[in-house]
Amino acid sequence: MEQFCREILVQYRIFHLDLTVSGRKKVFFKYTLTEQKRIIMRRNRLSIVMTLFFYSCLILSGCAKREKIDGLKQLDGKEFAIPTGTVADQLVLSKLPNAKFKYFNSVMDAALAVKAGKADAAAYDEPILKNIAAKNSGLVVLKEMITVDNYGFAVRLTDRELKKTIDTVVAELKSDGSSDKMMKRWFPESGNPAPMPEIASGTNGVLRLGTASVTEPFSFVDGSGKIVGYDIELARLIAKKLNKRLEIVNMDFGGMIPALISGKVDMIAACITITDERSKQVLFSDPYYVGGIAALIRK
Repeated sequence: MEQFCREILVQYRIFHLDLTVSGRKKVFFKYTLTEQKRIIMRRNRLSIVMTLFFYSCLILSGCAKREKIDGLKQLDGKEFAIPTGTVADQLVLSKLPNAKFKYFNSVMDAALAVKAGKADAAAYDEPILKNIAAKNSGLVVLKEMITVDNYGFAVRLTDRELKKTIDTVVAELKSDGSSDKMMKRWFPESGNPAPMPEIASGTNGVLRLGTASVTEPFSFVDGSGKIVGYDIELARLIAKKLNKRLEIVNMDFGGMIPALISGKVDMIAACITITDERSKQVLFSDPYYVGGIAALIRK
């Protein structure tokens, strides 16, 4: 759009120049003084209209130049791109009370708006924004967080034995370095996550995991149509510890806690933040990832 506007302005300037050079200039002076004034006034009006048109194009196309962002404090008073249906805007206001907002259908749409210069930053879960930045050059996540949250698996309030098993697996992964390898696999600095490793299934029954496969890189559908991700790998290791086969039940994010409480699944995971309100309904594992709400900006 911006290039189109520039080309029109260039063509106008060429036309404007043609009126005053070569033989055209001589023709111009054949007019009476009154006619010459009219021609000049028309030319000036056209110049004003074309200039306004050009800058309107820049504004409407979102190409107006924005300040380079180096730190979180600079974003106070700036425009944030926010996915609809989230509380990210309220969390941003808790840190940056003068922030302004534009709303988009998805976090990817919000990120692309930042890349196109239509917003100064996008606010969402830090690990998901990191995943987007890794696959889209020119974008980066600020190190300073807007909020800091812990992520965990959740089981029913009475299922303390399963919680204990989850906590044991998480602790073992951290102690032997496997957790670091998982982080590198699912959170690369650039490009897509690595393939899901093969993990043997158990034979002593089924462990049902409820998840929402829209939280890449924690839970998502890969190119082969399988649900994979950091949470899925961790769930398979938990099932292996129990000598059980993992059964994945995919659902909407908002339906996970009701499905767990009603007994449709045994545990849930999909980039779930541990909160006091949720802890009244479910029993959370020890945190396996520290994240929160972050800001995605242009480099």
